[in-house]
This record gives sequence, structure tokens and C-alpha cells, in this order.
Amino acid sequence: MLSSVEKLLFLLVVAISFTATYNTFNQMALIIGRGKGKLNFTDLGRRTIIAIQALVSQGKLIRHRKVASIFHYGVAWGFIFYGLVNVIDALEGMVSGFHFFEENLIGQLYRLTADLFSVAVLVGVAFFLVRRFVAQSKVLTIRDNVTLMPKAKDGVRQDSLVVGMFILFHVGFRFLGASFLILQHGADAWQPFASLMANGPLSGLSSSEFALNFGWHTSFWMALGLIFAFLPYFPYTKHAHLFMGPFNYLTRPERSYLGAMSTLDFEDESIEQFGAAKLFDLEQTRILDAYACIMCNRCQEACPAYFTGKELSPAALEVNKRYYIKENGDALAAGEDNRALLDYAISTSAVWACTTCGACIDVCPVGNTPMLDIMDIRRDQVLMESSFPDELKTAFVGMERTGNPWQSTESRMDWTSPLDFKVPTVEENPDYEYLLWVGCAGAFNPDSQKIVRAVATVLNAADVSFAVLGEDETCTGDSARRAGNEYLFFEMASGNIETLNAAGADRKRIVTSCPHCFTTIGKDYAELGGNYEVFHHTQLIADLVGKGKLKLNGKSLEKVVFHDPCYLGRHNGITAEPRDVLARAGATLLEMGRSGTDSFCCGAGGAQMWKEEEHGSASVSITRFNEAKRTGAETLAVACPFCATMMIDASRELDSTMEIKDVAEIVAEAL
Repeated sequence: MLSSVEKLLFLLVVAISFTATYNTFNQMALIIGRGKGKLNFTDLGRRTIIAIQALVSQGKLIRHRKVASIFHYGVAWGFIFYGLVNVIDALEGMVSGFHFFEENLIGQLYRLTADLFSVAVLVGVAFFLVRRFVAQSKVLTIRDNVTLMPKAKDGVRQDSLVVGMFILFHVGFRFLGASFLILQHGADAWQPFASLMANGPLSGLSSSEFALNFGWHTSFWMALGLIFAFLPYFPYTKHAHLFMGPFNYLTRPERSYLGAMSTLDFEDESIEQFGAAKLFDLEQTRILDAYACIMCNRCQEACPAYFTGKELSPAALEVNKRYYIKENGDALAAGEDNRALLDYAISTSAVWACTTCGACIDVCPVGNTPMLDIMDIRRDQVLMESSFPDELKTAFVGMERTGNPWQSTESRMDWTSPLDFKVPTVEENPDYEYLLWVGCAGAFNPDSQKIVRAVATVLNAADVSFAVLGEDETCTGDSARRAGNEYLFFEMASGNIETLNAAGADRKRIVTSCPHCFTTIGKDYAELGGNYEVFHHTQLIADLVGKGKLKLNGKSLEKVVFHDPCYLGRHNGITAEPRDVLARAGATLLEMGRSGTDSFCCGAGGAQMWKEEEHGSASVSITRFNEAKRTGAETLAVACPFCATMMIDASRELDSTMEIKDVAEIVAEAL
């Protein structure tokens, strides 16, 4: 129990702390509010549940770095529980005679939980401090070739030390306080670890009432005093992720798939800036990302560009945003934002190194989306600055003039020539069940033409009524959008929606062999009024086999390893169907270390297909191909024409004998 003087002092400390906390949190709110759009507060009931799930599961971080994740669970859950502990400790110190269910099972379980979590937090924080400062884990560092603000280079370590020591001292002193109370009032079986401390290192003080009182009062003031001293400082530290992470899940926009981009309104003449040149050009939710970032570098670890030595680190992007805000908080809160993102947050090379694989989004435990920042920076560079890699101009011109990035003027039906059956157009088969979207790769790339022929062969064998658009089909605009040319995407998408609706595709089903076309038509077009039921060919084949409409001989195939396309597996969660189809075809399936939603990129996404790879220590495609080779497989199965091209090119460069085949080709051979 606190003395009367201590109670008055306590109330004064609380008042000062809360006033300062209001000021710093208000500044944070003002800065976030300067961004574009609004935070999403619709459907709060469901989204609150999602936020609570994220808080409890810690963003499912157990998927990676399992040992570190276990320690983090102990720290996180313990610190969350300490919110209750701090309130009860304050009440017991301020209210005469108040004890939290002292002789009740509720109180006993509370003391046991507090005791166990105290140790879990102390051990966990000690582990993380040793990991960062003694072992100096490389996963917590950022390479020198990556843009990083000067103060961030040492600041991240300092921030980690400040937060770590704060938690150690806060929880440590509260644990000591509980031990002093045990010495004063007798043993407590519901606090085993505090009892060990009391009967061990502190046992020599048991005979001194002054020492016990002084020890408890000191522990009380240190434990709770640190909280009140730290509260105003919260927005300036990485520890803000504790509440900003769940808040991120609560307020972020709904996305139809992992990497869905917002649609720009080109008909709104009041808009003067397309894309993001400065911090406040980003959406509010992505300014919030900077506060939510835990600086764990998990996104960096998963990034194929960073892994292969490029200048891109998604983690550095968020860290740079955070330190820019930290250094310019007052000015930003007042609406002053004068520095370009390319001056401090990310380099131009890094912007163009992104493959849009979505790994950074998928792996982030606090819901950050650095990939979408990069897409908005690309939009600014293309639409506002007309600054982009020269090679992309060829693809842009091709899409504008010939409807395809290859700039091919050949017929879109030439791929059908080797087939021994006729592929009908919509005009020839208006009552089709499935519209086969061939895609530019399937129409003009020789390797990809084999894939589309295999899909058509499978559909024909299953007696599926299908048709194609033929010469009416044009590029979906996916590459244009991912390269920042949103206006070109808008034009191509609008034209395709009109064509698809005229062909009755809005009342039928669409199937495609390209995950990029699958995503663009099935998800992106919806924001422009095009609503279609789209299937990837592995989904349709799996369904046909499952219903007995497609008979496979199931003969024994060589060992096959499947490469999950980013836009099929990670972005859309389709990982089981391709494997099921391969197994039904008789393949002996092997797996790479990174597979499913954790798959490593082929290197073609984000319009990388149409440009030279940014400088790094290795090629993304060759890195992935070597990973497949190490499994000992004789065949590398793919389910995307871009993945096929990248893997075939890597195989040729390495003079490998491993075959690269699409799932549809393997199925066609098993008919």
C-alpha cells in the first residue's frame, strides 16, 4: 500500500504521462491522417475479430523462424497480460484494503499466470537482446547496398536496446515486487518463480522489515513508473507495433487478393497527382504501416530481389518511412512534406527490382504492404515523370499498338495449327460453357503455345464445350499495371470488359493457363465493372478429373517437382489443385524447401519479363531453377507461361537436362 504522499505523487505522474501521451499520439494520428483516402472502419464487428486474431496469433509469425517465434509469443502474450497486471497493481497500491480475489481461485490463477508470464517475458527479451547484440544475427541487418537513412543505421539497434531494456526493467521490477510481498506475507504456491526468488537470492532480507518495505515500494515505482515514462515515447519506438499491428488489421482496406492494387480514377479532373512521389501521396493505411513495422526483416528475408543481391529491401522501405517521420514529426503533423520518397525511402533501382511476388505482404506479421508502396512509386514515375526503364517502352508500345507486349502482328489463332481438332471462336460456338482465355504468351510465345495447346487438348478430351475470342482478344494489361502504367491498364481493361461482355463471358465461365490473366480478369476487372467467374486451368482439370470426366492413365512418371507461381499460390491461395492433378497423372511429387504460399519467385512478375534484371549478386530465375535441381527431380512442373519461360531460359543457360513442362502438358501426355 502506498502512503498518502505517494498516492498524490502517483496521480501527478499519471496526469503528466497521459497529457504527454495524448500529444505524441495525436501527432501520430495527424501524420497518418495526411495520407490519401481514409482508414477502413466498415464492418467493425468482423474486422475487430480479425484484429484480435492477429494480436493473439501475432500475425501467424510461427510459420517462419520457429525458435524466435516461440520466444516472441512468450514476450507478446506476457506483455499483453501485463496490461491487466499493471491496472491491478495500481489499484492495490492506491485503494486501501484492495486485493484482487486474494483467496479465490480467480485470484490464484491470476497470480500464477502473472508469475509464469513474467519469466516468459524476461527469458524471451534476454534471448532477443543476445540474438541482436551478442550473436548479431544477420537476418536483423540490412545490406550496405540498400538505401537506409543515416540515423536508421544505428537507430534500429538503439531502438531495440531501449525497448528491450524497458521491458526487462518493467517486468523485472514487478517480479521483484511480487517476491518482496511473498517474503512479507508468507509463501504462495501460485507464484512458483517469485517464491524461488524470495526463498533464494532475496532470502537474506526476510528479517528486515525496512528492507522488505523499501524493496516493494522501489519495485512498485520502478515497474509502473517505467510504464508512465514510456507511454508518451511509444509512437517513436518499434514497440508501437504492439497496438498498431492489430489496428492495421482493423482498418486496412479490403483486398480481393493478396497484392490487389487500388484503382485510379482518371475521370476525376481534381486529381493532380497519380501515384506516390512523397509520403503523403501514400494511402493512410500505408503511412500507418511505418508505425506498425516491427523491424524484424521477415519481409526482407522473403524478398527474391533482396535474396539475390538487389538494392531492394521491403524492410528498409518501412524503416526509412518511420525514421523520416521520427525526424520530421512536427512538420509532418502540420502538413509539411517536402522530400521525395526516392530521396530517402528507396532507390530507383530498388523500385524497378520488385517482382510483385507478394512475399513481403504475405510474411508480415503486422499486415504491412511495402509492395503496394513500390507500385504507387512506379505509378508516379511512369504517369507523372515519364521515367522508367527503356525496355518497358517496347512492351508499352506493343500493348498500345498491337494489343500485346511482344508487338507481334501474327494471328492470335496460329497456336491452334498443330492441333488435330478445331478450336472454335465465340462466333462459331456462342453456346460455349468455358471461354478459353489464351493470353498473349499463349498466342505468341512458342513455348507457351505448347501449354495452351495442351489445355485445349485436355478440354477437348473431356468433351468440354469451349471457345476463344480469337483476334478479338488483347492483353489484359497486367504488365502495364505492375509497371506503373495504370492509364494503359485502364484503357486495356475497359476494352476487354466490353469485349468479354459482348461475348457473353459475364454469364459464362472463363479458364486460362496464365495466373496473371486469371488474377487480372477475375479480380482486378471487378473494380471497373467487369465481373467474371474465372478458373485457372489446374483448377478446372482437377475438377474434371475428380468428377470422372477426364480419364488419366496414371502411369508411373519420373520424379516431378512443382514450382508454385506467385500469382497462383501466394496471391490467390491455389496450391493443392496443381499437385492433385500431377499426382493423378502418376507423378512422383517432390517439394522444394520454399513451396506453396512460401514459394520463391521465378523473376518474371512485376513486368520484369520485359526488362533487364536489376544488378545483383545472382539471377532470380537461376536461383529458383537451382533450387528445383537440388531436389533431384527429372521434371520441373509449372503452371504459368511466364514461369515456364524463365525456367526454360535458366535451364538453357545452365545446360541442364531437367525438363520443364506445364501441368497441362503432363496431363495431356497422361490421357
